[in-house]
Amino acid sequence: MTPEYHKTAQADTPEDLKPDSHDRLRVELAERGYDIVVGRGLLDRAGRHLAPVLARPRVVIVSDQTVADLYLARLQSALEDAAISHRAIILAAGEQTKNFIHLENLTGRLLELKIERDTTLIVLGGGVIGDLAGFAAAVPLRGIPFVQIPTTLLAMVDSSVGGKTGINTAQ
Repeated sequence: MTPEYHKTAQADTPEDLKPDSHDRLRVELAERGYDIVVGRGLLDRAGRHLAPVLARPRVVIVSDQTVADLYLARLQSALEDAAISHRAIILAAGEQTKNFIHLENLTGRLLELKIERDTTLIVLGGGVIGDLAGFAAAVPLRGIPFVQIPTTLLAMVDSSVGGKTGINTAQ
């Protein structure tokens, strides 16, 4: 089934250019759907947007070192403002991270944190980390909820909205 996209807001006035403006797009799928939120200043308000949709106020953030150095503290602060407990797993940056060894390592680290089926995995980063962590979210406990906060243009328009994830293999 082809997903249907419904735009619920349109940024076309000076009011929409304020730092706290955003658009919400709804992707409807056969059995469920999800929202895509686009706008300015969302990272600093991530907790407010996430709190109503989390099954439980407990998340694990997965990011790479480069992105974590730039944005992790802001995301953690936004989560704390919304009373969402969080842990972070920081991986090496780069395409070489997107493989079976790192998938196994990340899955093991998630299990070491004693995640439960209602623990949400938040990915903060670009396409590489989004693919690896998205795949990892599907492995333990038959899958845990997964949210992407993309930090690159390609991740914003491709990997974070497509619903498919994967890793590189030798063949």
